Amino acid sequence: MALPEERVGPLLAEVSAEFSQRHKDICKTFLQRFEQVRQPLLVAGDISFERKLLIGSYFLAEYSLESAALFNPSIVPHPDQSDLAPGALRFILSLRATGEGHISSITFRIGVIHPNHRIEVFKPAGFLSEPQQVPNVAYAKALFERKLAELGLTGEFTSQLMGKLADSFTLGELRDALKAAKLQLADGILPKDQTIAQGIWMLARSNYEVQFQAGQELSERIIFPSTPSQRNGIEDARFVCFQNEDGTRRYFATFTAFDGTTVLPELLETSDFLLFKFISLNGPAAKNKGMAMFPRKIGGRYAMLGRQDNETISLMLSDNIHFWNDHSPLLKPAFPWELVQIGNCGSPIETEAGWLVLSHGVGPMRKYCIGAFLLDLDDPSKVIGRLSQPLLKPNQNEREGYVPNVVYTCGALVHKGELIIPYGLADHATGFATVPLADVLAGME
Repeated sequence: MALPEERVGPLLAEVSAEFSQRHKDICKTFLQRFEQVRQPLLVAGDISFERKLLIGSYFLAEYSLESAALFNPSIVPHPDQSDLAPGALRFILSLRATGEGHISSITFRIGVIHPNHRIEVFKPAGFLSEPQQVPNVAYAKALFERKLAELGLTGEFTSQLMGKLADSFTLGELRDALKAAKLQLADGILPKDQTIAQGIWMLARSNYEVQFQAGQELSERIIFPSTPSQRNGIEDARFVCFQNEDGTRRYFATFTAFDGTTVLPELLETSDFLLFKFISLNGPAAKNKGMAMFPRKIGGRYAMLGRQDNETISLMLSDNIHFWNDHSPLLKPAFPWELVQIGNCGSPIETEAGWLVLSHGVGPMRKYCIGAFLLDLDDPSKVIGRLSQPLLKPNQNEREGYVPNVVYTCGALVHKGELIIPYGLADHATGFATVPLADVLAGME
């Protein structure tokens, strides 16, 4: 603000010239950032348009999303299968991108599985774009109160607050109600009530929507941490193409939010990869890492695989996709290469033989391998087959990296009898493995 006006224009021109080729519409970004910081700065008086842009540029920095690693992929069919050769499949690949500070985000690629099973991944766009958060997302009061009770965020303050809200409310309405509830406390807000208020606000912030623009290529769309629960990263998204009971489809992804101390499983929902809804997963069974949804309901209920004890795989069933109260053990470590722990490697794949589940096993020296097992189609609590040897393990060319001796995937698919497995290697990069489905099934005991 102390700069003479005649210096503002040349300085803005200099920074714009340096960065305009690296970002789309960089001046628009400068202006958006200025609007975000102007209130905390309490800037008074008239400010020229150029000065606004220059101020915005001082509150920005580039971040290299994939500078440390690009790994732990999942794969789903693309919603658009037009203009392909017979027998080909267009797919969307989600990846965990990790940059400075080990902060993880979700990025995407598009590819094609050709009729001869050759896999082609298209070169990403040269730009990256964050989405806009959608304002006034509605919250269902009954579901919100249920989650508050589960978190122990109850008491007189919570009762006063929820009494001020309608059956459906927005984030802005919750903010106003929080302010009003604090003012109503005769002795002022107590430390315990302040803690409850912060917990309520964090819960609300964990349920939100983001919107990308239709003109942005899929590889430009970056889902970067934006809530307190995600402060240190969004990890290991497991995307699945979910078939509704009416035949329509939508995409879900379970992922792990990490704030530097606590891991929190959350759910992502989209139908077009433009509008994404973030939903907190609730209930005593919704904990730990590695939750993965089945691609359709089973017996009229949502089904999920999880790992509540950090060691074994369990089956979870629920009438409500937001709440997961019960789980039953499904598979325990049995072979030397998985004795430390096992977990799922993405959503189950429906085959004529049963639900095919890829698993990861951790053995001596924390070496990760990928295995597989088979569940009964009608009763997935029954394990009907299991590989005693790894399907995929680190080789000499792939074991070195950010975290050595690891192969890991967050989802595979079957196309024309071939199992297609994108996998992270050494928590550093991503490769593909293919194997006939019949060979995998034949190798099970």
